Amino acid sequence: MNIVKSVLRATATTATALALLAGPCALPATAQTPARPAALAAAQQAKRPNVIVILVDDMGFSDIGPYGSEIPTPNLDALAANGLRFTQFYNSARCSPSRASLLTGLYPHEAGMGGLDSIVRPGLGGFQGRLADRAVTIAEVLKPAGYFTGMAGKWHVGAQHGTPPKAVGFDRSMFQKGGTYFPDQPGKGRTFVTIDGRQARLDSPEVGKGEWYASDMLVDWTVRFVDEAKVAGKPFFLYLPFTAVHFPVMAPADEIAKFKGKYMAGWDQLRRDRFERQKKTGLIAADATLPDVLPEAYDWDKLPAADKERFDTIMAVYAAAISRMDKAIGTLVADLKARGEFDNTLILFMSDNGGNAESGPDGRTGAAPWGGKYSNIFVGLNWATLQNTPFRYFKHYAEEGGIATPLIASWPAGIDAKVRGTMVREPGHLVDVMPTLAELAGAKYPARFDGHDIRPMSGRSFAGAFDGKPLTRSVPIFWEHEGNKAVRDGKWKLVAQFGAPWQLYDMSTDRTETRDLAAAHPDIAARMTQQWNDWAAKSFVDPWPNKVDGGVIKGRLEGGKAPGKGKHGKGKRKRAAQAAAGA
Repeated sequence: MNIVKSVLRATATTATALALLAGPCALPATAQTPARPAALAAAQQAKRPNVIVILVDDMGFSDIGPYGSEIPTPNLDALAANGLRFTQFYNSARCSPSRASLLTGLYPHEAGMGGLDSIVRPGLGGFQGRLADRAVTIAEVLKPAGYFTGMAGKWHVGAQHGTPPKAVGFDRSMFQKGGTYFPDQPGKGRTFVTIDGRQARLDSPEVGKGEWYASDMLVDWTVRFVDEAKVAGKPFFLYLPFTAVHFPVMAPADEIAKFKGKYMAGWDQLRRDRFERQKKTGLIAADATLPDVLPEAYDWDKLPAADKERFDTIMAVYAAAISRMDKAIGTLVADLKARGEFDNTLILFMSDNGGNAESGPDGRTGAAPWGGKYSNIFVGLNWATLQNTPFRYFKHYAEEGGIATPLIASWPAGIDAKVRGTMVREPGHLVDVMPTLAELAGAKYPARFDGHDIRPMSGRSFAGAFDGKPLTRSVPIFWEHEGNKAVRDGKWKLVAQFGAPWQLYDMSTDRTETRDLAAAHPDIAARMTQQWNDWAAKSFVDPWPNKVDGGVIKGRLEGGKAPGKGKHGKGKRKRAAQAAAGA
């Protein structure tokens, strides 16, 4: 987006805001979403909710307490206990695509972000490396309805190509490069942040005081925006995309020390433990099957003691980053309560993709101390398998391990007491966030914006869940990333990796995708294949040219020992997954 278009967006937004502030604006029902006239009218008459959307980077489905983790997350536990947990909510398998879907209510290619925002393919509508003119953000929809809008964290949706936060509806913004944890951390692109469109040194006092840690610093900025909204007398929409737990994973040394030694039981046992907790709480069916690990995974019991110690430290760093993020969320909640804003603030917590197996089964560590500002921690395939319990595969993929995310919703004033602490089991996707927030805010999703036709929202509202109402969906949910693809229609899911045949699963009886029914139900597979083809043809899903974008999941231990069959491996090594060095 050029400077002229940025001005046009701001001018249009301001003009619309002046018109809408004269009175509430009803939200028309979308094709997928039946209107909730009584609830919507009540929401418009009462104080509209504040909204904080929290997005975690590269976190697996089971990495927090409410979803089965051994990592203590008391603050997220409390939000879940008094809110809602969604058991079948989905992202778009990768950083930039998921962020684009979340912010726009469109599928990634529709929003111009079929890949990372570094991928620009002229002439291909799905790879613009920026948010497309046919899309609007939640900030652009809520701002005209009188909301203060702000974001602090990782952006990664085209700032370098014309769509920084300031150009797409955010009043205030502070964004940084992914994987930034400390003010004096070395690395390309990590010497500065961007505050409201201008660069500031990462270690400058205006970014954070002293030797800050990113999770805490980002919450400080978020609370600052809360105060600015209060001064302006406006409800707020704030977007908090954490650095954690993207590589290179880092955490304060004292936090890491709390977890050292706690992972010496190994990934296999800890995975079984998480699975049992998931079944016990009802998150996963009691008769669910835990899939076999990939043949690339190592047998923990065959590892030398020194390798076990190394892997234990890698996971200790990761657990420390999760724990410290939870602590920062606790600070955010406490500050909201101190300002009298917690009860009427809807907090949504989710992840942008599944656990990350990039760097293969060996992972990486870099310079000592591991987890410090000079290290280079990648957790690798073995721990990513634990993180995605009970699912298969990882970030990049359309199997459940790549696309299933926790979703916690907290809103004391808006979630009916009778459903607090319960689970929402109907499938949902990031594209549903826009229609939900627009409905609750009494905001109008535009048909045109800045002189451009805007694509209709691809999702449906899940606001009915806050009243205990069942959620319905009239069209399937779709995925495509790097040639990996899937479609979810009711209980059926059709999924394929690039160049591989479709597989069909009955998610009502086999959520962990262990029994392929494509041969048994060729009619269903054919129908869903056509659904996916029809969606792709009208959604800017351009053909993916490469099976591998940067490598495969395999590697060598940093000491030079080869993995594979024998001492470390479970069997013959195969190409099993992409490990693109990115987002």
